[in-house]
Amino acid sequence: MISAGYLRECIQVYGSVRKSAVDSSFRRLGIEKLSIGDIQRLEWDALESKIRRWIRAAKVCVRILFASEKKLCEQIFDGIETAAVDEACFVETVKGPAVQLFNFAEAVSISRRSPEKMFKILDLHDALVDLMPDIESVFDAKSADSIRVQAAEILSRLAEAARGILSEFENAVLREPSKIPVPGGTIHPLTRYVMNYISLISDYKQTLIELIMSKPSTAPDMEFAELESKPPLALHLIWIIVILQFNLDGKSKLYKDVSLAHLFMMNNVHYIVQKVKGSTELREMIGDDYLRKLTGKFRQSATNYQRATWVGVLYCLRDEGLHVSGSFSSGVSKSALRERFKSFNGMFEEVHRTQATWLIPDTQLREELRISISEHLIPAYRSFLGRFRSHIESGRHPENYIKYSVEDLESAVLDFFEGCPVSQHSRKRSQ
Repeated sequence: MISAGYLRECIQVYGSVRKSAVDSSFRRLGIEKLSIGDIQRLEWDALESKIRRWIRAAKVCVRILFASEKKLCEQIFDGIETAAVDEACFVETVKGPAVQLFNFAEAVSISRRSPEKMFKILDLHDALVDLMPDIESVFDAKSADSIRVQAAEILSRLAEAARGILSEFENAVLREPSKIPVPGGTIHPLTRYVMNYISLISDYKQTLIELIMSKPSTAPDMEFAELESKPPLALHLIWIIVILQFNLDGKSKLYKDVSLAHLFMMNNVHYIVQKVKGSTELREMIGDDYLRKLTGKFRQSATNYQRATWVGVLYCLRDEGLHVSGSFSSGVSKSALRERFKSFNGMFEEVHRTQATWLIPDTQLREELRISISEHLIPAYRSFLGRFRSHIESGRHPENYIKYSVEDLESAVLDFFEGCPVSQHSRKRSQ
């Protein structure tokens, strides 16, 4: 047709046949024709599924469908002296599918930002970065400028969306408003959510290190001087942990029992430490220096818990105030000693009853705290009992005052931090 002088007719026939073929192949890839409004109204689960499909389809479109169409066009119109006929035919043939393809990514890039969208936006960004050399090669014609420009602008907007989502996530962590204390001082849902989120962020380290170029806003709680050598992304992750602890500290004050407030902070900071240790990428970015600071914080909370709970109990086991002296005799005041045993019994019973229902979900941490309690409590009680038991047993109703043997206390400590009443523990041990 071309050699017979029917170039225009050949172009028309080619355009008609090939456009139909390209459109058909494009539809089979499952990319729906949706407006920006349609895409922005989709529920996130539906949109997430479409993004996954888009990433697969975009690779096929650019590298196979569009690239092979360009090659075919060049072969058919090879040697035509009329300038850029092959380019014009190719762009006209694939422009509709190309615009539809990139309109989807554009709609996602300008959609409402929310933390759950971060990782699919990064997937979209990475897929587009990977495709950019192919896009620039396939759409290198002057008439395809608009397609290349659109792809580059989408890439830029996706990067900006990721930066914006990170900033909004930080604000959300700082301001998370829940005012109901979690039962038993266990790990707060916010702590789990935030640490799982930043663990996922660390999985995208290579991308985000390039996208996150500025440091977070500073606050008195964070000393950036010692972290100066770290990349901005690492500083953002540390900052998120700082503001999470700030929020948790506020939530700890919701507990009326100071001991439980300290246990809550111990549980939550320990969880943060374990999540950092459990991710190679996250630990590398956070750094061992800051990890040691976090470890020191949960250990300090454990110490604070022990002081708040056990100083008063152990105070009952002191010698002061039990000895009397007079002109004719000196010895132990049995009435004071009885009161001391009664005080100890009452305080220990209350602590035992209450703290059995508290929860330390980490088995090792729970065992370590029980051992620490026993190391302080058991020797003090054994010594007190050894010194003063005979004075009680020589009087009336000794069982009213010496309610616990050393073994009883050792067994009772095993009930602590299981998250259920003492009666259930007793049942478990008897089974």
